[in-house]
Amino acid sequence: MARLILFNKPFDVLSQFTDKGNADGPRATLSDYIDVPGVYPAGRLDRDSEGLMLLTDDGRLQARISHPRAKTPKTYWAQVEGTPTPEQLKALETGVTLKDGRTRPARARAIEEPPGLWPRTPPVRYRKSVPDAWIELTITEGKNRQVRRMTAAVGLPTLRLIRASIGRYSLDGLPLGTWRDAPTQN
Repeated sequence: MARLILFNKPFDVLSQFTDKGNADGPRATLSDYIDVPGVYPAGRLDRDSEGLMLLTDDGRLQARISHPRAKTPKTYWAQVEGTPTPEQLKALETGVTLKDGRTRPARARAIEEPPGLWPRTPPVRYRKSVPDAWIELTITEGKNRQVRRMTAAVGLPTLRLIRASIGRYSLDGLPLGTWRDAPTQN
């Protein structure tokens, strides 16, 4: 039976088990948190993003989760600079044109700060003169830095990005920097 691990990745951690070199010294990787042989990430999460990652020892399951054809929904909480307007949310929902093409339709809505959210280290830079807000965005593709590029394209730069769920798996009850096994469906 395939093994599937849910991991709540902290900010500034690479979504790989080794660091291929950095002039500034070693960076935190998955191996600093997960000591399970034979599992690999099903998809990536940028170093400056936080939240849910799935890891598995089954290549077919990894492909089902992460391949664009699978259209697995991924929900993100984005703290953005500015206050989203209905027009900006509608633009996110209908699709945004980026340099590498138009994004698929998404679900987007303004939300309050997610309850129980852990503090980010280092904290997000706040500016007294510029308001910030939270958006929940669900996409079914995974272009490079897609959510950040989408919010920027509609005039709402992302300050903090947290992946809350992938398909039926979510961060619920998973503290920052911890992992647990999840049931799989083959």
